[in-house]
Amino acid sequence: MNLLNSFALSHAQTTELLERLVNRVDQVVIGKRHEIELILIAMLQGGHVLLEDIPGVGKTTLVRAIAASLGSSFGRIQFTPDVMPSDVTGVAVYHPHSGDFEFRPGPVLSNIVLADEINRAAPRTQSALLEAMEERRVTVDGVTYNLPKPFLLLATQNPLQFEGTYRLPEAQMDRFLMRISLGYPQPEQEMDMLGRHQAGSLLEEMKPVLLAEEMAGMQRRVRTVLVDDTIKRYLVSVADLSRRHPKTSLGISPRGTLAWMGAAQAHAYYQGRMYVIPDDVKAVAAAVLAHRVVLSPESKLSGLSGEEMVHEWLGRTPVPMSPSAAKVSS
Repeated sequence: MNLLNSFALSHAQTTELLERLVNRVDQVVIGKRHEIELILIAMLQGGHVLLEDIPGVGKTTLVRAIAASLGSSFGRIQFTPDVMPSDVTGVAVYHPHSGDFEFRPGPVLSNIVLADEINRAAPRTQSALLEAMEERRVTVDGVTYNLPKPFLLLATQNPLQFEGTYRLPEAQMDRFLMRISLGYPQPEQEMDMLGRHQAGSLLEEMKPVLLAEEMAGMQRRVRTVLVDDTIKRYLVSVADLSRRHPKTSLGISPRGTLAWMGAAQAHAYYQGRMYVIPDDVKAVAAAVLAHRVVLSPESKLSGLSGEEMVHEWLGRTPVPMSPSAAKVSS
């Protein structure tokens, strides 16, 4: 059955397709359905995701499974200390016979890009991603090249205490819509994984569920999801509290508030609604906000995490009543 453009599908049909995509990936990366859904929500919003965890828990496999579920181009960058910016963006090659330069695009000019072990690259190379992440374009030798639509960067990062890692600058961290950790699977989930993968890699058997054009259409639709003023005041109240809280050195930036609202819109869309409710806001809060917060030195020493800080702010901010706005027709 050929997939139709997302605008030709009803909202119920679109939700069903998204559910199929999550189920397909969940067959490969077992026991991480919540994390898969968060990545899909980030994709619907058009944001990028940082997967931060120890090696071997399935970060790279998860990204490859998502790419295989979409009929789109895929690029992978294996970051090491000697990777140069041109290895990311591409390079202009001179042909002496014709006297012309030919641009050979780097892996970042793909729909889905896996930036594997991003914090093993030097800061100069990491900065080469900033223009791509924020402006959806790259500049090589003074020439600007637009990235394909949709464009999603999924980066993996090892904990900072691991040898050979660099700290990502705050400006780059702030450009990731979400930071997600996978963690170890439960014993029964690991047993299931061993059984499913015994006969070979399930990735090789995966077929696309959605086309790139369909995902781009869904992203446009997500931006039309209604956000009532009461929800916006709730977002601003939490952000304001984060900036005045004694346990933080740096609170939620306006970019962070915008990202939070966009992620809430995507969550509502994934749930089959064209309007945001407080539950949408809460569901994505920790993944969107925790990595944007800089805790005070005392808070770090006490072992407080960004996720715990976000939950504290949510607990101290009155939750608005669900907006009585009319439901937008799908």
